[in-house]
Amino acid sequence: MAPRQSDLLKGTAAFVEPRVGPESIWAVLHRECHRLFPDELFADLFASTGRRSVPPRIVATVMVLQRLHGLSDREAVEAFEFDARWKYACGGLAFDHCGFVHTVLVDMRARLADSERPRRIFEVSLNAARQAGIVSAKRVLDSTPLYDAVATQDTVTMIRSAIRRLLAVADADLEIELRAVLSRDDDYRAAGKPVCDWDDRAAREQLVADLAADAHACLGLLEGRYLTVEVAEAVELLATVVGQDLEAGDDGRLRIARRVAKDRVISTVDPDARHGHKTQAHSFDGYKGHAAVDPDSEIVTDTIVSPGNAGDASVATDLIDDLLDDHADNPADADATDADGTTDGGDGGEAKVYGDAALWDRRVPAAPR
Repeated sequence: MAPRQSDLLKGTAAFVEPRVGPESIWAVLHRECHRLFPDELFADLFASTGRRSVPPRIVATVMVLQRLHGLSDREAVEAFEFDARWKYACGGLAFDHCGFVHTVLVDMRARLADSERPRRIFEVSLNAARQAGIVSAKRVLDSTPLYDAVATQDTVTMIRSAIRRLLAVADADLEIELRAVLSRDDDYRAAGKPVCDWDDRAAREQLVADLAADAHACLGLLEGRYLTVEVAEAVELLATVVGQDLEAGDDGRLRIARRVAKDRVISTVDPDARHGHKTQAHSFDGYKGHAAVDPDSEIVTDTIVSPGNAGDASVATDLIDDLLDDHADNPADADATDADGTTDGGDGGEAKVYGDAALWDRRVPAAPR
């Protein structure tokens, strides 16, 4: 458990408190960290037996300060170890309170991501700001590309990789069945493109047709069967990459389609990544990060990650759901959203949503009456 009583002789409170403002983030966290981030809030993340080296309350407080100052994991744990303000913010810990390795922060994020409430630290911090009255009824919405490190794959590589993935996740008996229906002279064990005379159009078309035949043979074999989750996901991916990039010619033979599917998967390594466009001239591969910010306090009120091809308007309602909830709770005060994003706030104030043209091409839905 995190210590609740500071050492009078070695504690940082007496040294730091006169040197920081009473309303500074350091003083607020010092007073409130026990209430905001009690160890019990994170009880579901850890086993009931054993001893934790770093109390979750301390880790959560460090994570808040880390985000506030834009530090890396290594920089954050260094600041905790050598900057008295950080130990003061964590409850007035002693100057010689032991530090911890940066992987503790990595582990905490991983545990949170796998939990049923992954954003609890953000939610608690935002709720505290609301209770303090520093979050207004204004929101600025914007997005930014999140570039994916995975290389975009061509059609041939994707179909072959999808077949390889299916074979890899199948159990021994199912793998034997799948390999029995494959017709290409390829064991699908090595990664990369298959051997082909890429300058010969006929050879390229034959390769695509043969890969398509193997893919359809696998899909036909598994149709109607009960499958494990891993196998079912691999089958779905294989069906997607074959269906999005291939089309039948007049002779019935499958060829690479002369079109781009609307929601095209660009890589079997990361099937959720997409081609995106920040502007007409600026394209990217990966995801989009969307944020809603209160312009008065500069507090981030919500964040969402979407595929790279998602429009800003598609997530706008989710980003301002707190404003819409206020209107729903106070329907007599709610009014329709104007062209500039202005509504009458549910608390009698005026709620405003600001965004660029990409957002207002499709208006944010009006608050319910």
